[in-house]
Amino acid sequence: MSSTGNLKRTDTADVLPMRLVSSLAAAFILSILLISFRPFQPASTAIAGSGGDLVNQLGFGALGGVSLLSMLVLANPRTLIALASPMWIVMFGFLLLSTFVAIDPGAAQRAVIFTLIGVLCIVAVLALPRDADGFSLALAIAAFAVLALSYAGLLVVPDLAKHTASEIEAEHAGLWRGIFSHKNVAGPVMAAFSFGGIYLIRRGWRGAGIVLLVLALWFVAHTGSKTSTALVPLVIFLVMFPGLFGFRVLTSILIAAALAGFFFFTIGTLFFPPTHDLLVQMGTDATFTGRTSIWRFALEKLVETPWRGYGFESFWEAPVVLQAENPSYYLDWDVRGIVHAHNGYLDIAIAMGFPAMICALVVLIVLPLVDYARCLRKRENVFMADFFLMCLTFALMNAFLESFFFRRADPVWLLVVMACFGLRMTARIPIMTRA
Repeated sequence: MSSTGNLKRTDTADVLPMRLVSSLAAAFILSILLISFRPFQPASTAIAGSGGDLVNQLGFGALGGVSLLSMLVLANPRTLIALASPMWIVMFGFLLLSTFVAIDPGAAQRAVIFTLIGVLCIVAVLALPRDADGFSLALAIAAFAVLALSYAGLLVVPDLAKHTASEIEAEHAGLWRGIFSHKNVAGPVMAAFSFGGIYLIRRGWRGAGIVLLVLALWFVAHTGSKTSTALVPLVIFLVMFPGLFGFRVLTSILIAAALAGFFFFTIGTLFFPPTHDLLVQMGTDATFTGRTSIWRFALEKLVETPWRGYGFESFWEAPVVLQAENPSYYLDWDVRGIVHAHNGYLDIAIAMGFPAMICALVVLIVLPLVDYARCLRKRENVFMADFFLMCLTFALMNAFLESFFFRRADPVWLLVVMACFGLRMTARIPIMTRA
């Protein structure tokens, strides 16, 4: 975003069209990223990732080119410099190295390329708008485009916009997923839109903000995702309440503590039996619908190669998984045939090893929380930082039960990237407003 100050009246006629072009370009890129080139494709029939077929290869390759060209022509170089992060470069280095130990290095390297294209596109979404109004316009257009298509799908193609009894997970029949492949993708995206509605309301875009908030929350409620439904109010409270009093450092500390709590009461139950016993006493499903079986299996195999992992997007298709026996403790959920660990942090370690996981914790948690605490004390910076932190906190908590980190063009992953780089921007660049 540009840090240009208020414009003189004589310059307005020349600058406003370019300002609008920049915002519309960001809106176009974000809309395509969230909608994808294959909307309404159930997970049971979807081609994995964004690089699994020619349509996605050409589409996302072209979108990456459009994003790069748009930044060269329209973006403020100062913003691009501020968004550059050495630790993210290290992280991508781990990502690339992991492809050389993958089952199919060529396929893994193509997946990394699409992941990098997705990150490039998100950087363009942040860098193109000239001010907070431009970003708000881009966000509103993309969010309402997704919502319009998703609600229209419920009326026109309900068998595609909802889970059905004919699918593998027949128990999800009737639950909404909209244009997305699964309710567990739709829930986090719609939750992010609800945070976007709050952001727009705080900025004075009350009409659009209220409509966005209501439509997004209504959709979240119908995804049937208990995690998403419970996390939305929790995240809003954790970020907004201390933030209203200017306690930004306290907010970062509270979120870090909350994430630690999520660890101890999810995958941490395998390491700390008292937390498992407490969940049992509370009448909670201490297996998290069988996820503990997956985590236990993955951790046992990770011990065999803790430093380098099994390669990017390789472990769950490797013989060590597909040819695994089915002892009694796998009965909750047979690991053979699943696509991820249902824990994003564990999947990073499995793919790239513990050093890469530590680097990921730094770029996904530590640096964003530090950036939030260092956010410039300007109205638009504060509002935008709160929005990004709500999106990121929700995703980081959800990642203890789902897996989406570094998954090419997964919309949840792309929102994580936007939040991380957005927080970096709000800590370094004054965000202006058109008024």
